[in-house]
Amino acid sequence: MSDSDSDMEVSLSANALAALAEFRQEEQQRTQEFEKLYQATEEEFEQRKQEGMKLYKEDWQLSQFWYSDATADMLADALLSGADADTVIAVVSAPSVYAAIQKKPAESIPTKHIYLFEFDKRFEVMAGKEHFVYYNYETPTEFECDIKHKVDRLLIDPPFLNETCQTKSSVTAYELLAKNDGSKTANGSLKHRLISCTGERMKDVIKKVYPETHITTFLPEHGNGLSNEFRCYADFEWNGWKFADN
Repeated sequence: MSDSDSDMEVSLSANALAALAEFRQEEQQRTQEFEKLYQATEEEFEQRKQEGMKLYKEDWQLSQFWYSDATADMLADALLSGADADTVIAVVSAPSVYAAIQKKPAESIPTKHIYLFEFDKRFEVMAGKEHFVYYNYETPTEFECDIKHKVDRLLIDPPFLNETCQTKSSVTAYELLAKNDGSKTANGSLKHRLISCTGERMKDVIKKVYPETHITTFLPEHGNGLSNEFRCYADFEWNGWKFADN
């Protein structure tokens, strides 16, 4: 322990010290859980995937706010609906949606080409090394993967509600997306889909960075009751939403 840590703890009340000790114990237990996951057998790993986001405590300093189960399921369905075995899907900065996809029955997941782009490396446990891509919006094109310009369907939820973050994140989106040539999947659905979920106050920025998208009728919600009003922007309609700005 450093001198600064020692001085801080001396100045804390007994209740604060107890709370700090409890927090450190919880963090240690959580670290041990992740270590177990890294060492788990394939069968154990599949079982733990069904726990979804339960292991992942939100870090507000990283602006982490998980979607409600209903919202995560809706967005997962929007990415999967009408997809086929060749469809490439990317989920950027929205791990709760990736978790929702994983919890679905195998027969409802038509493709294995589903990738999670995320700054928080804890989620490599969730996605696996082959489908996890470490991503920092500050360097929007500096990430290692072989699916640049090959992604058919993309969901992105930039972590911060400001123009810089939204704009840099859009650079990533277009770096990943394949050209929208109007082609269809083997199921007859349009192959291309772009979704951005973010605050309503970002609508003018979204209109600038994703001019092909519209505000939809779907209202994303967060599990912890985040007060910022969120909207879903997309370049397609389906049975889950319609365009609200027509």
